[in-house]
Amino acid sequence: MRNDAQDATRQGGPPEPSGLRLAGRQQATGGADPARGPASAPAAPGAAAPGDRDAAAGHDPAGHGTVRSADFGAAEGPGVGGPVAGGLGHVERPAHPPDRTQAILEATKHVAGLLKAGGHPFALAGSVAAYAHGVPASFQHDTDFAIRREDAEAVTRELEKAGVQVRVPPEDWLIKARSHGEEIDLIFELARQPVTAEMLERAQVLPVDSVRMPVLSPTDLVASLLAAFSEHHCDFGSVLPIARTLREKIDWDRLRTENEGAPMPEAFLFLLERLNVIDPDEDHREEEAT
Repeated sequence: MRNDAQDATRQGGPPEPSGLRLAGRQQATGGADPARGPASAPAAPGAAAPGDRDAAAGHDPAGHGTVRSADFGAAEGPGVGGPVAGGLGHVERPAHPPDRTQAILEATKHVAGLLKAGGHPFALAGSVAAYAHGVPASFQHDTDFAIRREDAEAVTRELEKAGVQVRVPPEDWLIKARSHGEEIDLIFELARQPVTAEMLERAQVLPVDSVRMPVLSPTDLVASLLAAFSEHHCDFGSVLPIARTLREKIDWDRLRTENEGAPMPEAFLFLLERLNVIDPDEDHREEEAT
């Protein structure tokens, strides 16, 4: 087989790029290139060449997809709004990624509005509830609503009537829904503790992105997070900002009493003491000393 190095040796010069050599053969012969088939017929006078027609229509003749010169502004500097080397036209600027935080908020408002309109008792829980109480937004992968188990069927009918997809997962402590492309968890038990009417009555009505809805009280919210700690799930880092932001609104004595003897929640409470987020439990220290 002949290669470019052999061509250079025989012709006494550097190898010519294969693309230029191919184009030269086509121009010299005005006909077919053996490797690519017959050449196209010459265009009529005044008619646009195929490549020009493709560029005008917004198509890349090399098969690279749609191209739009309007996507580039003149202020972006030379070369940005002009042709790309190789005659590929203008590269289409990629779309901006969706705002996941806002999508979760829209899903939250949608479902909360349906529950409010249907008169179903509920309270916002999880990271979106922390956001409603003033914690900077750091949402997880879904929105959590606390509802009573006895209201599950009525809530399901309400959501399905509005076109919201609802499914029953293998876990027996929640149902799942989907709105605005985001997952919604409607929970009957918060960390193995049933959602009660008393818990929902303690909820505070707060605005969530301009829509007012019941939100778990700060103490109930942090209690649900502490109760979820276990040997298999012990992410203190995600709960620490919530405890730090809401520390003045939380009944820490109640949380100490409810979690007495539970190693992971007690370890987290001790960490809060060492970080000076909460005051030490002096009464408990005196009991241990005696």
